[in-house]
Amino acid sequence: MSVNTAAYATDQLPGETVDAVVIGGGAAGLNGALMLARSRRTVVVIDSGAPRNAPAEGVHGLLGLEGIPPGALLERGREEVRHYGGLVVTGEVIAAAPAAPSAEGDPRFTVTLTDGRSLTARRLLVATGLRDVLPDVRGLAGHWGHGVVHCPYCHGWEVRDEPIGVLAVGPASVHHALLFRQLTDDLVYFTRGTALDEDTRARFAARDIRVVDTPVAEVVAAEDGGIAGVRLSDGDLVPRRVLAVATTMQARTEGLDQLMLPMRDLPGGMGRHFATGTAGTTEVPGVWVAGNATDLSAQVGASAAAGALAGAHMNADLAAADTEAALSAADAEAAPDTARLSVTRA
Repeated sequence: MSVNTAAYATDQLPGETVDAVVIGGGAAGLNGALMLARSRRTVVVIDSGAPRNAPAEGVHGLLGLEGIPPGALLERGREEVRHYGGLVVTGEVIAAAPAAPSAEGDPRFTVTLTDGRSLTARRLLVATGLRDVLPDVRGLAGHWGHGVVHCPYCHGWEVRDEPIGVLAVGPASVHHALLFRQLTDDLVYFTRGTALDEDTRARFAARDIRVVDTPVAEVVAAEDGGIAGVRLSDGDLVPRRVLAVATTMQARTEGLDQLMLPMRDLPGGMGRHFATGTAGTTEVPGVWVAGNATDLSAQVGASAAAGALAGAHMNADLAAADTEAALSAADAEAAPDTARLSVTRA
């Protein structure tokens, strides 16, 4: 993953221990940081500058911000986090690991960047997002985010009434086809060697979805740079302008191995994500996960909401730890007075 260091100005990494480090500067990470910063927590967002939706022209299904370019949304989010004292640092995490806890047992973590810089945090929010893995079809990857789409809710309106093809990858593609059929009357389903029972074929026929069982050889580009169609192994070209693919979704885990966060697989090998509980809690005390790293199907709005919820829970956890530390300090301060009183009475 390349680091886009020129995308925006970066803040300086602080030298002191901070309340929270957020790994990932997408919707989930920034909204989590916003909640923490507004609660007067010291928070640092580490952002690699490589959001999943970077190729998209706009964010959709986000009330009040429908169609906003992804880069503009994130820039606005960074400004809002900084407005409340949060920091956003351009960089890539090479290691995040537990460190020695405080005297009261409060967790500590060391986060190290690829350039060797590091900082210590009391809590971590993992919001690294996911990586979409496309099927190995010649000519497909170059159209990703434009002629090749994966989500009918994110891109469906924009490709409505186009000749659409579904490149099957497994059972999930059947559901995919039914959703894209809502958007166009011209839909072709390329089985690509995946099983398709007679009942499903009958349902497709009832919805006028054409099924092609001949193996796919390549995606052919049009003169305008878009997609012209799908070339089959027998040489035939099936004209298509848009291809829909259910990608394999893999949570980004680089640099996080030492945290030993539990993972969970989706059925049929369709993805792998961090396993979390309520509000993004994990089995590792002091670590939360939010957004696509744990909810692979979450759109931008859902990811942002999950980040906000995780941030609020992190602040509550920090407040409880602060209280325990204050109580311990008060008890320690009172102890000498109690000892002197005992001596005087003796």
